[in-house]
Amino acid sequence: MNETTQRLNVHLAAAQPSATYRMIDRVAERRASGAPVISLNAGEPDFNTPTHVRQAAIDAINDGHTRYTQVAGLRALREAIAAKFRVENGIDTRWQDTLVCSGGKQVIYNALAATLNAGDEVIVPAPYWVSYPEMVQLCGAKAVVVACSESSGFKLTPQALADAVTPRTRWLILNSPSNPTGAVYTAEELQALAEVLLCQPHVLVLSDDIYEHLIFDGAHFATMVQAEPRMRERTLTMNGVSKAYAMTGWRIGFATGPAWLLQAMEKLQGQQTSGACSISQHAALAALTGPQDFVEDTRAVFERRRDAVATRLNRIRGLRCAKPAGAFYAFASCEGLIGRRSAAGRLLTSDEDVALAMLDEKGVAVMPGSAFGLGPYLRIAYAMDEDSLDKACTAIQEFADSTS
Repeated sequence: MNETTQRLNVHLAAAQPSATYRMIDRVAERRASGAPVISLNAGEPDFNTPTHVRQAAIDAINDGHTRYTQVAGLRALREAIAAKFRVENGIDTRWQDTLVCSGGKQVIYNALAATLNAGDEVIVPAPYWVSYPEMVQLCGAKAVVVACSESSGFKLTPQALADAVTPRTRWLILNSPSNPTGAVYTAEELQALAEVLLCQPHVLVLSDDIYEHLIFDGAHFATMVQAEPRMRERTLTMNGVSKAYAMTGWRIGFATGPAWLLQAMEKLQGQQTSGACSISQHAALAALTGPQDFVEDTRAVFERRRDAVATRLNRIRGLRCAKPAGAFYAFASCEGLIGRRSAAGRLLTSDEDVALAMLDEKGVAVMPGSAFGLGPYLRIAYAMDEDSLDKACTAIQEFADSTS
C-alpha cells in the first residue's frame, strides 16, 4: 500500500488519541500479564444500572421495539427530556426543542461539526475533558485553551474569558461539575460570565451538564440558561443518563437549545448514525420517568468517598488536594513529588512520570493532569468501592513515602 493510499484527513492526522484510553490500554496490558492493578481511571459509576431501567430494556426487546426510531429520538423520550429541563433546570422546553444522540459525546461533536469552519475558535477552559480540544481539531477549528488555576477554583473568570474572546470565537465550552477537577460553577459565577458574553453576540455556549446530579455539600446545581435566561438563544444545554443512572454503556445523551442549531445537528446525525439505539432509548425513558431514589442514594455514596479520599490524599507527603465540589474525581497536585526519584530509581520530572511510576511500581493507575491541560496534577477517580479506594490510597502513600 503506497503513501497516497494511506493519506488521512488532515484534521484526523493532527488529532491525538484519547489520553484516558491510552492509560486504560496500559492497565489492560499489565492485567493481561498477571500483574494486579487498582485502576482509578474510570470515568463511570461502579453501580449497576437500576433494576427498573434494565427491566424496561428487556420489555422493549420482548415488545418488539427493536427498529429504527426517528433521528431526533422517540417522542416519548423527548417529552421526558423536555420535562426534565423544565422541572430540574427551569428551562421552558418543548419536546420539539430536544435532540437525542448516541451518548453525550455525540451531542458535543454534532454541535461543533455543525457550526465550525476553518479559522473559527473555541474557548476551552483548562483543566478540560480530554476530548474537547480534539473534537475542535477534528472539525478544522482551533481550541483556545485558557488555564484556570487552583487559586480560581479551577474555574474560568470573567476577565480571563474577556481576554480570550476574539472576532473568530464561535463557542465557549463550560463543564460543571467538571471532569477532571470536580469544580462547580455557582449561579452567580455563571451570571458574571454571561455578562461578558452578552456583549459578544457571536459567541455560543456549550453547557456540558453531564455530572449535574453529582454535587456535594448541599449545594444547588445551576446551568447557564437557568442563571441567565438571556443566553438561551445562544446556549446548547447538554446532559444524559450515563452518570446519574449508571448507564454509561447504554449511550444516550440529549440536549436542548436554539431550533436552528438542533435542526443542523439532527441533519448531521441523520447522515451519520441516525437515531440512537431504540432499546437504550426505552431504558432512558424509564430512568427519567421512574423512581429517582437511586440518584440521591448514589450521590450520597460518592460524597462519602470524596470525603475519605480527599482526607487521605492530603495526608500524603508531596500531594495536595482541594476538596472537589462535584463529579467523582479528585484533582491532586503532585508538585511536591516533582524532582524526586521513585523507589525504583525513576526521576519524576512530570505528572506523567509520577502516574506511570505509580502504576509500574505500586499497581495503582491514575491519570496525569497534563492530559487534561494542567500539570503537575493527578486525576483520581473515586468511582470504586471503599475498600479498594482505601487500598489504593495506602499504595499511593507508600509510593510517595518511598521517593527520595
